Amino acid sequence: MFAERVLSGMRPTGALHLGHYHGVLKNWVRLQAEYPCFFFVADWHALTTHYETPEVIQESVWEMVIDWLAAGVDPNQATLFIQSRVPEHSELFLLLAMGTPLGWLERVPTYKDQIEKLKEKDLQTYGFLGYPLLQAADILIYRALYVPVGEDQVPHVEMTREVARRFNHLYGREPGFEEKALEAVKKLGSKRAKLYLELRNAYQERGEDEALMQAQALLQEAQSLSMGDRERLFGYLEGARKIILVEPQALLTEAARMPGLDGQKMSKSYANTIAIREAPEEVIRLVRTMPTDPARVRRTDPGNPANCPLWQFHQVYSDQTTKDWAQKGCQSASIGCLDCKQPVIDAILREQQPMFERAQQYLDDPSLLRSIIADGSDKARKVAQETMRDVREAMGLDVD
Repeated sequence: MFAERVLSGMRPTGALHLGHYHGVLKNWVRLQAEYPCFFFVADWHALTTHYETPEVIQESVWEMVIDWLAAGVDPNQATLFIQSRVPEHSELFLLLAMGTPLGWLERVPTYKDQIEKLKEKDLQTYGFLGYPLLQAADILIYRALYVPVGEDQVPHVEMTREVARRFNHLYGREPGFEEKALEAVKKLGSKRAKLYLELRNAYQERGEDEALMQAQALLQEAQSLSMGDRERLFGYLEGARKIILVEPQALLTEAARMPGLDGQKMSKSYANTIAIREAPEEVIRLVRTMPTDPARVRRTDPGNPANCPLWQFHQVYSDQTTKDWAQKGCQSASIGCLDCKQPVIDAILREQQPMFERAQQYLDDPSLLRSIIADGSDKARKVAQETMRDVREAMGLDVD
């Protein structure tokens, strides 16, 4: 019924690092070739934690978009835009807030986790409590079917599904819906109509997910249905409600834990990062000075790679031959720590080189960057406006 869109975004709160590249951006580059993708700068989300320092957001927005493009995100394949340039996000957020139980927001696991981690900030605000609902509005306004997330973000997608389900239940009650749905069934033709009803019964009475998928595919292929009838029959499959907002699915990404320079997860909070476009001389300095196995006090002391933060970088960047060389050399003390660090330095610099090349044109001509975002924001807004027309109509707000 709706395009199989992918939606994802990032908060502009500082320079992106290699953890963002390996954990998110490489996945975006793959997805943009498979689905219609919408990637956005979540500047309103950034305000939930940086409302006292908005200059950080302003400074980070354009640098972050350059990092996306440097990583290989292609504006000819994906739609790139800034959240605040699509005001329909805030309208849907407001309307969803009218019927979303407070307890749903308070039970989101990352809500309490973030308050605990960011103790230095005053996060006892309506904006921070409501950010999971704003996140839901971001997804639902594009009727995105897929949201690429790590396991820790799955509860956000589950809450978004609940919000969509509740909205459709409250506002998808069309007068005479069942009669209109049955009339629409007849338009499928006798054989397809019979199959549709059999599949609907199999799903509703026996919970057969395969039957639901077959029926949805049947509707997608049907050429004889108007958009309104198609929406009714999709809704009729699962109950007696018209589908207005799509329930998204979490698209679990591969767990790519990029280590930081100290062995913890790479994070700005831990000050252990290497920026995506870190200057080569700084990359060399950062890796050469990073800690290694504390047992190797002298060059001749053997070590254990399992106790060395550098070994985690080898796991990301080195081939098996290099890893075997590093492991044996460390355990036998036949190589020093600086020797062991050089292949990692070389690999990071090789990875960065095409990023610098892609970024340069946007650094030379910032108007190219503005044009990409302007075009993407216009395209995103058209999709958002279509959704909001249906939302307003369903809620009785289309009074002209």
